[in-house]
Amino acid sequence: MSTNQKIMRYVVAPILLVALVAGVLLALNAFEFKEVEAEAASVLKKGSSGSLVKTLQTKLKRWGYYTGSVDGIYGSRTVTAVKYFQRSNGLTVDGVVGQKTAQALGMSLSSGSSGGGSYSSADLSLLARVVYSEARGEPYTGQVAVAAVVLNRVKSSSFPNTISGVVYQPWAFTAVNDGQINLTPNDRAWQAARDALNGWDPTYGCLYYYNPKTATNSWIRQKKVHLAIGSHVFCL
Repeated sequence: MSTNQKIMRYVVAPILLVALVAGVLLALNAFEFKEVEAEAASVLKKGSSGSLVKTLQTKLKRWGYYTGSVDGIYGSRTVTAVKYFQRSNGLTVDGVVGQKTAQALGMSLSSGSSGGGSYSSADLSLLARVVYSEARGEPYTGQVAVAAVVLNRVKSSSFPNTISGVVYQPWAFTAVNDGQINLTPNDRAWQAARDALNGWDPTYGCLYYYNPKTATNSWIRQKKVHLAIGSHVFCL
């Protein structure tokens, strides 16, 4: 090897190494930007990635809509799961998580956080008992909806600001009046209570519900029905 060739080898090699490192850094930056972009997105859709997508996948998987891996990548399986959730909850079926779908999921598209507030294990236990005693024969979404109504009342200035205050408000719940509130909840009721506390509100803010086949209260029947889930109708 000539002297010139040796010189070229020692000059070119470091340049190639620097170029390789720069390329890797650019790729990492692009990936990080993509994740940040997803964090600040107004919608989540196919091609999105990051922690918001992981939150979405986790919720859908827990509720039985998604069977893929929680990888933070919004691919075809996530699109299918979102459509399944939208179809089951009366939303526009487009596979895109906009504000309405995010609200139904209990997600914030700006931060990835979910609702829930600060609740104790006693609150969870009482909410699970409400679900079981009031809605044990309802579809799972309907059970979450009953728990969500309790939480919506807690947030409303028209009701007590604690779960126990709402549940034990005079004549608020049939299960309290007839003693069924003391029944032991099953696993399904516990999970429905947890999902409501984690922000899932299938009722979109409703404060009342009743079974139109059995309700005898004329006052509640004057409320405008917002949606129906199972045998219950929900009112604002």
